[in-house]
Amino acid sequence: MYEPIIGLEVHAEIATHSKMFCGCPVVDLTEAEPNSAVCPVCAGMPGTLPVVNQRAVEYGLRVALALECEIAPVSIFARKNYFYPDLPKGYQISQYKQPLARSGLLNIRTADSERQVQIRRVHLEEDTGKLTHSDDDTSPYSLVDLNRAGVPLLEIVSEPDLRSAEEARLYGEALRNLLRYLGVNSGNMQKGVLRFEANVSVRPFGEEGFRTRTEIKNLNSFRALERSLSYEIERQSELHGVGKPVVQQTMGWDERREITVPQRGKEEEDDYRYFPEPDLPPLVINEKWIDEIRLNLPELPQAKFQRFQAEYELGAYDADILVAEKGVADFFEALIKAAPKVSPKLAANWVTGELFGLMNQAGAGLSSLKVSPQALAGLLDMLVDGNINTPTAKTVLAEMFESGQSPEAIVEAKGLSQISDADHIANTVSQILDENPEQVSKYLGGKESLANWFFGQVMRATKGKANPQVVKNELARQLSSRS
Repeated sequence: MYEPIIGLEVHAEIATHSKMFCGCPVVDLTEAEPNSAVCPVCAGMPGTLPVVNQRAVEYGLRVALALECEIAPVSIFARKNYFYPDLPKGYQISQYKQPLARSGLLNIRTADSERQVQIRRVHLEEDTGKLTHSDDDTSPYSLVDLNRAGVPLLEIVSEPDLRSAEEARLYGEALRNLLRYLGVNSGNMQKGVLRFEANVSVRPFGEEGFRTRTEIKNLNSFRALERSLSYEIERQSELHGVGKPVVQQTMGWDERREITVPQRGKEEEDDYRYFPEPDLPPLVINEKWIDEIRLNLPELPQAKFQRFQAEYELGAYDADILVAEKGVADFFEALIKAAPKVSPKLAANWVTGELFGLMNQAGAGLSSLKVSPQALAGLLDMLVDGNINTPTAKTVLAEMFESGQSPEAIVEAKGLSQISDADHIANTVSQILDENPEQVSKYLGGKESLANWFFGQVMRATKGKANPQVVKNELARQLSSRS
């Protein structure tokens, strides 16, 4: 049996308005015309000079502080030399020996426990352009779009602490969540603003040291991350099992065939011929600025998860779902504040159950939601007060979701108020029992499952508006009296 050893390099585009070293706007590659946001600096023209984007540095520091890293008072930009058509200068401005930050950590929650993954480094760099390759075998060609060239990029490198493909996915999800909470990255992996590169090797359980590794490049979904690692772990294990060597190389993930495929020999640091960027001075970080950024950090996902459990007495499952998106967590807390007599557990059930169900069915996001926390609070207040029952509340919520109307207006317009009047319900129950003497006889003869049938008949007669508990109690009383 072999143990996987996995480390992740995560490339996160920083959500600034302009690029890392020039004033070109950061544009959506799926919407902007190719090569429409390019200037001599990001196109790599001779004689141009880069200027550091201060907001990109600030956002990088936010991430580094949230990861509890040690911030370097002085960091150095370097030239990383390699030659691809999407890199117009022939080198990438990155950081090497003196990065922005080192030695951080990120907690992940597995099915069994919670554990820490060590962060090796966090550094700033610029993104490359985008290549589009034709599928024409007779006359192949590639197109280059430099709109992305020079976009600020944050590279977050973990230590090889991950021990399964599942742990790697959990780490990726936790990091994406953190970046979104900090407001530095949208997390939209379909648009390529967050990409993973996984270094993986295997070794026999109990063996110390590392064996030859491969690197899987440009993974832009959690599914691709987990499946590519699972495949590569199995492939390397089979090679070791028959005594064949693992070749150190860069792999790609073939989504269609669900296999990893060799792309090129794995570059080492020497291959990149790093040297300090001569056109940029050392990046000096003021301690006062670091303190200001630290004070303005939001409550982070891990802290919010623990607070939701302690303050609202929620289980780990509910707390985890609610804090996965900052907008959802904010919605939930606004709901709790607006409905003090509604238990947090009931509120959580309605947010993650009924509301999420409607959103998923409609393919809608929180930003387009017509149901405000205050409106949902009003609906749950009516439910808790007994003015409506649960089936009616679900019907009303669906109408709120579509129309944006208040629950009170919907209930009044459609006459959906719950019937709790004991005499009215008693008369309805009596009528149902009188109309169904054969079923009553079978019930009294021992077929107790008919109680649910009687309950359904009463609810149908009252158009679903009768108080379910009052109905159950009255049914039990009248059926008992007929025995």
